Amino acid sequence: MTVDSASTGDMLAAAVPMVRTLNLEFIEVTPERAVLRLPDQPDFHNHLGGPHAGAMFTLAESASGAIVLKAFGDQLSRAVPLAVRAEIDYKKLARGPVTATATLRRPAAEIVAELDAGGRPEFPVAVAVRREDGAVTGEMTVVWTLRPNG
Repeated sequence: MTVDSASTGDMLAAAVPMVRTLNLEFIEVTPERAVLRLPDQPDFHNHLGGPHAGAMFTLAESASGAIVLKAFGDQLSRAVPLAVRAEIDYKKLARGPVTATATLRRPAAEIVAELDAGGRPEFPVAVAVRREDGAVTGEMTVVWTLRPNG
C-alpha cells in the first residue's frame, strides 16, 4: 500500500477522528514537508480568543503524522507508524488561523535501512506552528517509530 498526495488527508481523517473534528486542511504533503492549517473556529478557542493549546497540539501532531504517512506509506504492509513522544513549546499568542509545517529530521532512506536490518527505528519530526503574519507561535518535536508487524 502506498500513500499518494491526494489520499494522505483522507487517510488521516478516516483514521484519526480529531482531524475531522478540527476541520484540519491539508495544504501540502510531500515526503520532505507537510503543511496543515487549522481554520479560526470559535468552538476551539481558548480564554484569550485564539486557538486552544490542545487544538494547536493536534494540528502539529497531525502535520507530523502526514509527513510520516507520505514518507513511509510504502512500508505500511510491514510496519505501523506510531508516535512515541512529543514535546511542544508555545512561543507567542496565536490568533486566527494557524499553519503547521512538519519536516523529517532523519533521512527517510536511513530510517528504512534500519527497518530493513530488523530494527525499530525512531526518528524526530520537527513542526513549526505559525500565525498568518508568519510569526512562530509554537514549536513541536514528535518522535515516531516504525513498529514492525508480527
